[in-house]
Amino acid sequence: MACAVVQFLLKTQSFRFRWTPLTASFRFCKKGYRVLAPQNFLNYESLKQQYKPEVPEYFNFATDVLDKWTEMEKEGKRPTRLALWWVNDKGDEVRWSFEELGFRSRKVANVLSEVCGLQKGDRVMLILPRIPEWWLVNVACMRTGTILIPGTTQLTAKDILHRVQTSKAKCIITDDVLAPAVDCIVSECQSLKFKLIVSEDQREGWLNFKDLFTNANADHSCVTTKNQDPMTIFFTSGTTGSPKMTEHSHSSYGIGLTVNGRYWLDLTSSDILWNTSDTGWAKSAWSSIFAPWIQGACVFVHSMPRFDPTTVLDTLSRFPITTFCSAPTAYRLLVQHNLTSYKFKSLQHCVSAGEPINPEVMEQWKRQTGLDIYEGYGQTETIIDEHGNALPPGEEGSIAIKAKPTRPFCLFTQYIDDPERTDSTLQGNFYITGDRGIVDEDGYFWFVGRDDDVINSAGYRIGPFEVESALIEHPAVVESAVVSSPDPIRGEVVKAFVVLASDYVSHEPEKLIEELQDHVKKVTAPYKYPRKVEFVHQLPKTVSGKIRRNELRKQEWGKA
Repeated sequence: MACAVVQFLLKTQSFRFRWTPLTASFRFCKKGYRVLAPQNFLNYESLKQQYKPEVPEYFNFATDVLDKWTEMEKEGKRPTRLALWWVNDKGDEVRWSFEELGFRSRKVANVLSEVCGLQKGDRVMLILPRIPEWWLVNVACMRTGTILIPGTTQLTAKDILHRVQTSKAKCIITDDVLAPAVDCIVSECQSLKFKLIVSEDQREGWLNFKDLFTNANADHSCVTTKNQDPMTIFFTSGTTGSPKMTEHSHSSYGIGLTVNGRYWLDLTSSDILWNTSDTGWAKSAWSSIFAPWIQGACVFVHSMPRFDPTTVLDTLSRFPITTFCSAPTAYRLLVQHNLTSYKFKSLQHCVSAGEPINPEVMEQWKRQTGLDIYEGYGQTETIIDEHGNALPPGEEGSIAIKAKPTRPFCLFTQYIDDPERTDSTLQGNFYITGDRGIVDEDGYFWFVGRDDDVINSAGYRIGPFEVESALIEHPAVVESAVVSSPDPIRGEVVKAFVVLASDYVSHEPEKLIEELQDHVKKVTAPYKYPRKVEFVHQLPKTVSGKIRRNELRKQEWGKA
C-alpha cells in the first residue's frame, strides 16, 4: 500500500539486508563482464542529499510529466525517446514516442468524457491483459480525473460483481475473454452505465473501444487535479474477508515513485525497462508506468499469455532491454535453465520485488550472468513494539513508518468507506506495514515475515522465508512454501510444501524428507526445521507470482 521503495544490499547468505540503499551497488568484477556504477547517484550520502521531493498543490502525471517530455523533445532539449515498446509472440510490434502516447491517450480521454460522459471522480474498472490499450486507458483516466480500478484478467464473474458493486464503477473496459462474465452480472450492477470492449468484433450491448478510438477527437484539455485527489483504487488480495478498496492519490504514485525509478531501478531516459507484472496489480503501475516514465525511460512489454522462461530469456537476448524487473518466482524458474547459453548484450540492472528472493537464486543468477539482483522493499522505516515504541537492536517488532504528525504523501490515502480499518493501520505515531523484522547494531534490517506468516511453535517464532531459503539450497528442491500447521503439543509446527527437481521425483519419499530436515537443521537453527513435509507438483500463486501461503495455511488448519 505504501510506495516508498528502499534498495537493500545482501550482506550474508541468509536473509540479512542492509538498510542503506545501494552503497555498494557497483557490479562485482568478473572476467567477461563489465563493472557498472549507479547512474543517478554516487553513494548513499549523495542520494540523501539529492532526494528532496516537492509536492505542489496541483499535480497531474499526464500533463506535468508525460507531456513535459514531449515538450522537451519538440524544443530539442532532449532526443526523441520511445515511451512504449510492445511486442507479442506473433511478431506484432508497437513503438510509441511520448508524443504519440499523448496523442492517443487524448483520444481515449475524449471517449471517456464525451462518449461516456464520465466526470472527474467517476470510477472506471479496467480489466485487460498486457496490450497497448491498457496503457492508453491509464493515461486517459489521469487526463479526465476519473478514478482507475485495475483488475487482473483472472477475475471471475463473482469477483467482478463484488468490485463493481463495492466501487460503484460507472464504466468497465475489458476484452472478449471477460465480456461474457460481465454480462452475467451486469443486471445486479446498478451503477454500471457503460461497457467498452477492446475487440475487432462487435458485441451486443457493448461499445466497441477501437471504433470509438478511431472516431474520437485528438484535442483534449486535461482536468485540474490536486495532489491528494484520488487517482486509482486497488482491491486488496482479501486474505481475510472480502477484498477492500485502497485509494491512492495523484501524488502518491506520480511523485512518490520517483525514488523507485531514479534510485532502485536506476533509470535514465536512455534505458529500456521490462517489468513482467500482471496488469491487475499495483506493481504494474509502479514499474510499467510511473517509475520509468518519471525518468523519461522506455517501458518494454512482451505480451505473453503466461510466464514462459524460455521466451523471457530469448526476449532479454533479442531486444536492447537494459533493466529487468520480475518476481522471485520468475527468477527461480529462470535459473533452472542454462543461462550461460544466452547473451544479454544490453542488460545492466536486474531487480526483484513482491516477496523475498532466496539467496541461493541470487547467487545462481550472478554466477551465470555476472549480474546482481537488487531487491526492492517498500514501507520500511523503523521497528516498533505493540505500543508504538521504537525497539532497541536485536528485538523483533513491527516494521513501520512514522505517519504523525505528518503522513507521508506516498502512502495510500485510505480504505474507502472503512474508517475503522484505516485507523487500524496506525499504532501510536506509526503506520504499520504488516511485516515483522529485527534491526541489528550495525543498522541492518532482518526481515522475519508477514505478521500472519510468522510461525509460533512452542514459544519459538519462526519466519517462513529463512526455512524456504534453507530448503532451496538443497539440489532436490526447486521451490518451497513454508506455513504453520496445527500440532497438539507445540500448538503449531513448521510445514514445508516442496516442489522437487525432476531428478529427485523418483526418490524414496521418507528418506528424502529426512534428508531435507537434516539439511535445514544444519543450515539454520535446529528448531526451525520442518517437522512436516509434503511434496507437491506446484505451489498456489497469485498471477504476479507471489506464493499464496495463506491458502496453504487455511488448508492445514481446515483439516484440524
